[in-house]
Amino acid sequence: MMRFDPALAMPVLERTPGVLRALLEGLPAAWTDAREGPERWSAFEVVGHLIHGERTDWIPRAEMILRVGEAEPFPAFDREAMFRESADKPLAELLDLFARLRGESVARLRALALTPADLARRGRHPEFGPVTLEQHLATWVAHDLSHIRQIVRTMGREYAEAVGPWTAYLPMLRTEAGEG
Repeated sequence: MMRFDPALAMPVLERTPGVLRALLEGLPAAWTDAREGPERWSAFEVVGHLIHGERTDWIPRAEMILRVGEAEPFPAFDREAMFRESADKPLAELLDLFARLRGESVARLRALALTPADLARRGRHPEFGPVTLEQHLATWVAHDLSHIRQIVRTMGREYAEAVGPWTAYLPMLRTEAGEG
């Protein structure tokens, strides 16, 4: 397992907008609006969710940890804000906005010039209680990768029936593979 290191995390954070653009830009809505089920998000909605996180979660909470520590809990994060904020926007616009916001976030992260002592500082999550800055930033990276995986899995499962017997060789298409 890899220990969190900002120098190793930033290249992943920087690449997420390009990965999403390469995967989604220009695709028909049949791909970008697909959902695995009624309580699942489409690729379009995931991009909106990531935008909301750039605005209200990752860097704002990191700066809050550095500023007030555990004295105040983080503001609650609205995990479904994208349904209001992104619904009427084209995906290309959302991809551009995400790329711009993420660039700004990574620049702010670099400017913090975090030390090991900074990474050990704690904030107070409204659900989990005390969390370190290191845990928060590591979650940011894992969160990106988790949503990329979600998008790819959702898109792949659109062809779960179409591939016929090859499903046996494509575990991502089978719900029993622990892919939820």
